[in-house]
Order: sequence, then C-alpha cells, then structure tokens
Amino acid sequence: MPASAKKSRRVAVLADSDTRWKWGALTANRIAPENADESDIRLDGYLLRGRATPTARQLQEVGVPADSLREVTAVEFLRTMAREPYDVLVLALVGGGVQAMLHGLKRIWEGQPERPVVVTGYVGVVYEKLADGLLLRHGADLVLANSRQDAERFRAVYEGVGADASAVTEVALPFLGGAPYTGGHDPYTVVFAAQPSVPDNRRDRTYLLNRLIQHARKHPEREVLLKLRSKPGEHTTHIEELPYQKLVQRLDPPANFRLVYGHMGEVLDRTDLLVTISSTAALESLHRRIPTVVLTDLGVREVLGNHHFVGSGCLASWDQLDDGHRPVPDQEWVARQGVAAGGGSYEAAFDAARERIAKLLDRPGGLPALTPYYTPATAPGYLPGILARHHLGPDGSPLPGAPAHDREPGPVRQIVRRAARGAYRHGVQRVAPVIRRMGEL
Repeated sequence: MPASAKKSRRVAVLADSDTRWKWGALTANRIAPENADESDIRLDGYLLRGRATPTARQLQEVGVPADSLREVTAVEFLRTMAREPYDVLVLALVGGGVQAMLHGLKRIWEGQPERPVVVTGYVGVVYEKLADGLLLRHGADLVLANSRQDAERFRAVYEGVGADASAVTEVALPFLGGAPYTGGHDPYTVVFAAQPSVPDNRRDRTYLLNRLIQHARKHPEREVLLKLRSKPGEHTTHIEELPYQKLVQRLDPPANFRLVYGHMGEVLDRTDLLVTISSTAALESLHRRIPTVVLTDLGVREVLGNHHFVGSGCLASWDQLDDGHRPVPDQEWVARQGVAAGGGSYEAAFDAARERIAKLLDRPGGLPALTPYYTPATAPGYLPGILARHHLGPDGSPLPGAPAHDREPGPVRQIVRRAARGAYRHGVQRVAPVIRRMGEL
C-alpha cells in the first residue's frame, strides 16, 4: 500500500541548523491536511551533521517536537530515504545542501514506483544571492515563497533562465502567530533582536551595544533586553565570531539592561518596541502589531539586509528612538510580506501548498523523477563541487570513501565522530576568528 493511502501521513524534515529546523518542522505542521490532529501526522527529524548542527539546548528553545530526531550525514540520510516510505520530505537546508539532496534523491529513487513530495524554501527574508539560492533549490516539487513579493521574484528568476516555475508556491512564514499587541507593559520593554553575522565586525557591534546601553541609561523606567540567538560556543545558521556576551563584559550596563535567551514568541509577549538591523524577528513583531524599528545607524545597505525594509515605514535611528519616535508601518508593504494578517487569513496562506501536495500524492502512477535545473550538462563547472561537499559524485551517488556509505556507524565510530565534531566546531568558532583577526593587524 502506498504511504499516501494510509491514514497517518509520514513526514521527514532534514535541517542543518536550529533556525532551519524550526522553519522545516513548523512548515511540516502548517502544510499538514486541514483538520489533521497530532495522531494523523508522524514527523521524523534528521539533523545534517556539520558546524551548525543544533545542540540539545537550542532544540529545546525552538520548542518544536518530533516523533524521532537524529543526526545524519548526507549519505546516511539518502540511505534512509531509499527504504523509508515517507509522504512528504521537507529540505530545510542552505541552497547547496538542497541541490545535493535533490541529485542524491533522484539517484536513489530511480525505478521506484512511489516517492515523497519534496518541499523546500527559505527560513526568512531573502535579501542576498537570490538567483543563486533559487536555482540551487530548483527541482523540488514545491519551492515555498514566504510572501506575495517573494513568489513574484522567484517566478521571475526561474522563467528568466528558462526553468519551470510551477513549483513556486506562495505561503507565509510558518512561525508567525501570538497575541496581537494591545498596549504598554509595566515596565515598558524595549528588545533588540541580535543577529549572529549582522553586523560582522567589532566596531559596529560595539556601537550597537553601546547605543542599547545608552538607551537603558536614558530611560531608567524601561526594561531594555538584548535578545540573543545562541550562547558562546553554539552555532546557528550563521557563524557568530564576536558574541555580544563577550563584548558586554567590558562595559558597565545599568540594572535595567539584561541579556535574554529563549523562544522569540515568548519574548515578544512582553515587548513594547522591537529593534533590529534586519532580523526576521521584525516580521514576527509586525505580524503582532508590535511597534517595530529597523535601524539605519549603520546605513541602509544590502550587506546588512535592512534594504529589504525600504518602503516599510519602519526605518529609524537610535537618535530618533531616544527622542521618542515610533515608526508607523506601511500597510501595503506589510501585506506584501505576508504578515499582519488576521488569524483566519494567515492560516489560509498555506491552503495552496496543502492543495498542491494532496494532488501530487494522488497523482496516478506516482510522481515523476526530480529534475533540478543544474545538471552535469548545464553547470559542469559548478555542480560537481556542490555535490562533492556532501560526498556525492556528479550523478548523485556516494563517492568512494564517503562516510558510512556502506553501513550504519557503530558505537566506537559514533564516539570518535562526536569528538571530531567538537574539535571542528571549536576550530571554526574560536581558532579561525583569532587567525583572521591576526591577519588584519
């Protein structure tokens, strides 16, 4: 019996970081059949082993449970997909990872009468490498766009290179929600949503930290929170070489300034003003009608990502905020981002994806083979390198010597692998930044 004919839908999510696990798992829940309860869905999580594999603390903070969850290499994951009858597979990976999995999956599913519907997309705002990232995701059955604006841009890119754009499906960010903002809290709370890699230098990060502390001193009646993504030594989607936790040790912040962790939604529950450079938290905040500011202090620049918010009405500087300015968002801009919608209309944002998945699962004769835009013929100087990083050859098959391509790892190998991974993370997080800074002297 095909998996799609069973009452319970089996869904697999492959993610390579804490943020992408959050997006992938929540997306899996959002695109579940309407009125389905927890017993109707089995969600299996797979964490792609690498520098950003989330820790237990990060997974707990994300707060999205799964029926099973384990770390895998790319080759181990492909081997599992060859034998497990899933209905839907969500690839929550960086673009190169998606492309490698599409070719690997195409290879292992050759000749099989049934295969899962493959879904991919973006974690948040798409403000850089639009064409590169999109073409690396081409070949999935659904490429999710988080807004009307993104859907239009995605189709334009695919059609512009002569690729099939029918997979582009408009949805919304899966983690929006929470109670709408109704007024001030006691104390009035200002939250700065930090980002691991924006800005990327000590001068600018120290500047932002100083301005946040100055705001706390100027408004002692307020609570000023620095919302952090990770603790020192942990990895997120992006590498954080200069954690704010270390920078703040050299300063003397007032008592009403604090560092906080935890689920972003819970922090927003007590937020009266959300401030950021370009974090997706701004969209979460706008969705809940919380006053939201995208800072211009360091300029409005593509490298910062705040250029995405041009036209939003949310751009402002710390000087303006210190003087009491509160931006008013442009409702037309906000609507095009798929946020600030009523509860019913937000849920309806996933209807098109649900309908498309249902039709694909019921397609007579099963689904056709995956057809990525990039092939050894169309990108012979680019694709092989992407696949090789995941120990795959140009045809998507494991390269000789690929880790554990022929057997499950034993206990000793697992212990050695954990130790090696810890050493690698230490090198990326602690040693490499020091070497780079020394090179700049």
